[in-house]
Amino acid sequence: MPSQYQPQILGWIGDLVKGGNSLTDADDRLLYANDNYCAFIRKTKSSQIFYSFMLIIVLILSIPIIYLGFSLILDLSPITESAIFITVIVTLIACIVALYLCIPELYHNLFTRRGSPIIFNRKTGKVYINESYFFNFKVLRNPLTFLHPNKKRIKEYDWAHLQGVVVHNFSRSSLNTTILMVCKPNTHKTIDHILLDPLRGGIGSYLVWGWVNNFMCANKLAGLNDGKYKWEQETQFKDNIIKGQGWPEWMVEAFNATSQAELAEIKQRHHIKQ
Repeated sequence: MPSQYQPQILGWIGDLVKGGNSLTDADDRLLYANDNYCAFIRKTKSSQIFYSFMLIIVLILSIPIIYLGFSLILDLSPITESAIFITVIVTLIACIVALYLCIPELYHNLFTRRGSPIIFNRKTGKVYINESYFFNFKVLRNPLTFLHPNKKRIKEYDWAHLQGVVVHNFSRSSLNTTILMVCKPNTHKTIDHILLDPLRGGIGSYLVWGWVNNFMCANKLAGLNDGKYKWEQETQFKDNIIKGQGWPEWMVEAFNATSQAELAEIKQRHHIKQ
């Protein structure tokens, strides 16, 4: 049966169910949690280094192949050497497509800072991200955006509009990724995607989703001292993870908002359109 969220994302395995009492394990992804909000890291330093290294190798190999391909096209006769000419054209196109796809992935890893935390506020039902523009799941991009590697998207979402799905990565290791599908209100039409928990094996790909659901439902299965920073270390968490990363001041205040009314007051004070 296909995903109910359309358009369906490539590699879909299954849709996830919201609600408390879920199987849960914060693992090392949970940075901080208090009674108002929690913060999950989405990129570990080791994975950033590994994937950056692999993608740099791909780029180093692709560029000379592309140069050689153009040189051969200028020298070959498409009539008398048609088989070689077609092979060169196909190889050249493949390398250009590889570059087009690899550059955003490289930016994704090189320009992700402090793990790109995602913030969930259970009192207001809001979710906040501040991440590299290339962190998203777009395939078709204007090549001019490649000239802006530090481009960011900073957004506020409604938890009610986010639905979880699990996808696989098509590799021999069969690792799964949990993605939040951003849907139009009261529909199953997907308008955006948010990475929640990347590259986990087996049941591990469901545990962070379960922890977040328990937290948003105020279920005690989500322990508030499960993270790297303990309940009383909020100042340390914000100094080490949030400060200096371009989070808007109003949004950092909104992390701790305890009601919709308080959130509205914060936005009004900072002249943020509702």
